[in-house]
Amino acid sequence: MTDISTDIAAFVSRWGVSSAAERANCQPFLHELCDLLGVRRPDPAHADDRHNAYVFERGVTFHHPDGSTSVGRIDLYKRGCFVLEAKQGSDQTPPEQLPLLGGTGSATSKLKKGTAVRGTRGWDDAMVRARGQAESYAKALPSEEGWPPFLIVADIGHVFELYADFSGTGKHYTHFPDSSSFRIKLADLDRADIRETLRLIWTDPQALDATKRAARVTRDIAARLAELAKSLEENHTPERVAGFLMRCLFTMFAEDVELLPADSFKAKLAGWVKNPAGFRPGTEEIWAAMNHGGYSAALDAHVPHFNGGLFADSAALELNAHQVKLLLDAASADWSQVEPAIFGTLVERALNVRERHKLGAHYTPRAYVERLVLPTVIEPLRHDWQDAQAEAITLAARGDLEAAARAVKTFHQRLCDIRVLDPACGTGNFLYVTLEHMKRLEGEVLDFLTDKLHEDQGLLELERHSVDPHQFLGLEINPRAAAIAELVLWIGYLQWHFRTRGKVMPAQPVLRNFKNIRCQDALLQYDRAEPVMDDDGRPKTRWDGISVTTDLVTGREIPDAKAQVPVLRFVAPRLAPWPKADFIVGNPPFIGGKDLQQELGEGMAQALWETHPHLPNSIDFVMYWWDRAAQAVRDGHTTRFGFITTNSLPQTFSRRVVEHHLNGKPPLSLVFAIPDHPWVKALEEAGIRDAAAVRVAMSVGQQGEADGQLSRVVAERAGDGDAALVEFDTRNGKIHSDLKIGANIPSAVPLQANDKLCSPGVKLHGSGFIVTPDQAAQLGLGQVPGLGDHIRPYFERQGFDRQQPGRPGHRSVRPGRNGGSPAFPPGLSMGVGTGEGGKGKQRQPHPGRGTIC
Repeated sequence: MTDISTDIAAFVSRWGVSSAAERANCQPFLHELCDLLGVRRPDPAHADDRHNAYVFERGVTFHHPDGSTSVGRIDLYKRGCFVLEAKQGSDQTPPEQLPLLGGTGSATSKLKKGTAVRGTRGWDDAMVRARGQAESYAKALPSEEGWPPFLIVADIGHVFELYADFSGTGKHYTHFPDSSSFRIKLADLDRADIRETLRLIWTDPQALDATKRAARVTRDIAARLAELAKSLEENHTPERVAGFLMRCLFTMFAEDVELLPADSFKAKLAGWVKNPAGFRPGTEEIWAAMNHGGYSAALDAHVPHFNGGLFADSAALELNAHQVKLLLDAASADWSQVEPAIFGTLVERALNVRERHKLGAHYTPRAYVERLVLPTVIEPLRHDWQDAQAEAITLAARGDLEAAARAVKTFHQRLCDIRVLDPACGTGNFLYVTLEHMKRLEGEVLDFLTDKLHEDQGLLELERHSVDPHQFLGLEINPRAAAIAELVLWIGYLQWHFRTRGKVMPAQPVLRNFKNIRCQDALLQYDRAEPVMDDDGRPKTRWDGISVTTDLVTGREIPDAKAQVPVLRFVAPRLAPWPKADFIVGNPPFIGGKDLQQELGEGMAQALWETHPHLPNSIDFVMYWWDRAAQAVRDGHTTRFGFITTNSLPQTFSRRVVEHHLNGKPPLSLVFAIPDHPWVKALEEAGIRDAAAVRVAMSVGQQGEADGQLSRVVAERAGDGDAALVEFDTRNGKIHSDLKIGANIPSAVPLQANDKLCSPGVKLHGSGFIVTPDQAAQLGLGQVPGLGDHIRPYFERQGFDRQQPGRPGHRSVRPGRNGGSPAFPPGLSMGVGTGEGGKGKQRQPHPGRGTIC
């Protein structure tokens, strides 16, 4: 068997001297690369492109705005994996340097033959245009083939450039894995990890999605934390335990990214297992040193200045040997690989006695977060970046490189000034995902500045001024969640720093207290809250809105009557201020309008209605956030907002709120919407009843008249994680308040001729008259004559469509005659009544007065 290093050396030697013959060299080079990687070579091409899943010269059809079409050919395509566009550079010195980015004349003709000289602006030009060409090929592929997760730009015999988009939208191909290491030189093939990366791009590209690997690490860490927190709470309050463990976990993260000496804290923990008396004083000494910076006697090393408020309280807890061992077990995980998008939620669950049994359940999956963050924040920023690139390209082509660099720097300055607000931020997952995508965009900007415009000051400017946590603002009523959100942003930021800058230490203090996460009610301020007294002068109480117990008769979760809190009256209620932000995005809490008084208390509900007199009292809780954000956009204070809401958004009361803004002056336009989207399968696995029926909507708004993208779910199936794999049918056009494109049905008015002549009939509201088929049988359905006229099957259109795939429309299931049992699909509920079945609505789970995340 031939030694792999010998094969690599021969491959590099053979192809490293190739140049200026793209057509002649492309296919032999890629054939031999496949052999080197241990993957099969491309297949022979068929006349029918539907069978060309892995071929050279795959044909695609471009559709142009004027209605015409043209044909293009992909150098190498593998369905579900990549589009590869090849160029052939040269190491020869050219008679003249090719113009930057879009030159004309004979130079362009030479470039098409592959004569761009490596290291020149002409070569940069060829690679930039090749990336754009690869993206246009991906866009032209038939929609049923989906977007390939990778684009590869290859200079044959010299370098590969990798770009990835795991969102499946094709709109956000970015450097993979980041802007500092997306180029693979031919000589790098002697590294086993590089060969494995390329092999997986050919065979299993989704395995390279780092967020999926990080999610598994994060769940393991959260499980360890939950066990440790439970042990510590036997002797300490949950609040003290939470603060202590947050300092511990950041210390673990700091040593794993080598902000502290590698494994230094773990080594101390291993010693303290044998001598637990040393844990508290030793840990407090380490944290005091981290707070101020300087020498730590416990670690016998100099530590950076962390500050930021986290270590201002350096108090540790007294632990026994078993508890120190639990802490050591938690520290043994790879904290550098945590996934911040879900880390905060799982940590909050681990530290929350009430929520610990649902560890891992009902956080918003990263895929769902990205599905909203991208159209809300990143797409408009990328549009602005494309404009800045176009300006820079034009100026550079004229020879004015200084003005071209200035145009790029101006955009970078704006990117660093953007403010993003999540007004129900929970533990910060929406803010973190936005930060990561903005850091990726910043990496592209600086790559263009330094590599394409050869502006060496770019990296110096990055050190002085870059996208960082101070730009990401949050409002959260839960103090622990707010503290975790701030920590999540810093962990994510520092991960990105070390991923892109290597072992370069960040500026000190490492943590800064920007006060960007505010612990406050997002909707209301008031002078004071007073207890309401009964006639005997005793404080009235109510259900706490959170605690539930199981009904022994129905088996359903119901409010726990023993969990009581005082009834409050809120004096001088008014709107809570929101910080000014360019974008607003998030996932406000899910509470149905009919449940507001019960779950928030009559006093809070009355205060909400008093401060929002223009809104219907029956709207879902989330619509108070939606209304506030929509007004900020219409007033010109915010560019776009996007929220995940309940899927009741297009229904009557919520629709009135949407209509108010769509018909306003200036109007709001919905530029992105998904009316009905699945939620999280982990809910059901965690024992939360009816979780499969929980559905959400996504909507994005901006000021002015604009068309939008409406995506409807046409298929969904379980994925590897908590997010369902969803397929969409997407249309573009004017999106109305019912989240439909076409005729504006919500604007229709009742016919006066029908006044007092029509009735909607009997409708079910709530679950009081709902019984299951088994319960209906116990009541005598099918046995007691005439009972079938009173207990009838009902269903939602969606439920019928799932039972009857392929049959659109709303069909009635009618009961049998003379008391006979009706025929209905298994699992449908029954309605006790005398009219047509109405639409039942299950109570949706929520985490109280924070955000579901």
